[in-house]
Amino acid sequence: MRLRFVLSETWTSIKRNGSMILSVMLVTFISFVFIGASVLMQAQITKAKGTWYDKVEVVVWLCPDGTSQSANCASGKAPTTDEIMDIQNTIKDELPNDVSKITYVSKQQFFDDTFSKQYPGGVYQGRTLTADDMQDSLRLKLTNPEKYQQVSEVLSGKKGVEEVEDQRQIFDPVFAILNRATAVTVVLAAVMIVVAIMLTGTTIRMSAASRKNETEIMRLVGASNWTIQLPFILEGAIASLIGSILACAALSGIVEVFVTGWLAKTVTWMPFVNQATVLLMSPALVAGAVVLSMIASLFSLHRYLKA
Repeated sequence: MRLRFVLSETWTSIKRNGSMILSVMLVTFISFVFIGASVLMQAQITKAKGTWYDKVEVVVWLCPDGTSQSANCASGKAPTTDEIMDIQNTIKDELPNDVSKITYVSKQQFFDDTFSKQYPGGVYQGRTLTADDMQDSLRLKLTNPEKYQQVSEVLSGKKGVEEVEDQRQIFDPVFAILNRATAVTVVLAAVMIVVAIMLTGTTIRMSAASRKNETEIMRLVGASNWTIQLPFILEGAIASLIGSILACAALSGIVEVFVTGWLAKTVTWMPFVNQATVLLMSPALVAGAVVLSMIASLFSLHRYLKA
């Protein structure tokens, strides 16, 4: 009987306050679109870092034959086989826990596998280059990509080493831009959450005020505060539930159209978030919206009933 009464009162309140309920839905929708966007952005960064950082290497460029700006290459000659072995032994002795794999790449290998694929025919800036114009190198796979500096300190002054290059430097500017975009969406989401909480609380309080006579009658017949509050709390929770579900649907559409249907087909070398990511975070977004609405409603009604 009490449950039927609560549900009846909730439905009556929703019908009476349609415009206010719609406003709560819209604010919840916009707020959680921003929240979801920030979560997706961070998931994208994590996904890209996980894939790229597993593939990137530290490249130890060995001295070329001829001139070089590096003091280590003052002799003007490429290191001999024994000198290259000495560099590899230094890596094994001084960086045993930091470097998991060392791969020697000769001039010819680099020209065939990398340079000629990037520059067909070996044409670079109007010149046709050959394997003799390339440099030997060592490719180091690190156990922890964040420890590049330790490797650089050990090898930068080593004879026969022209330069130590961390391939992560190519991607870090991209991650910096994505991190800034995430920060902006987080700030906007936080502002919208505050607005949603305030609007939800105000809407529920106005709904309760519009039914003040009924509330007073319920008090006179001995109804508990919880019985009086519950219909209004459910009213806000239902509005937030619908708004958050619409937000999840919008995020799913954005991912499908702009990420899966466009970016993933255009930029094939980068892993992207997908519908599975949206599905994974959707329950948390919906639950968060409902819980925030209920807390806002409860706090607002508590103050109203005390008054």
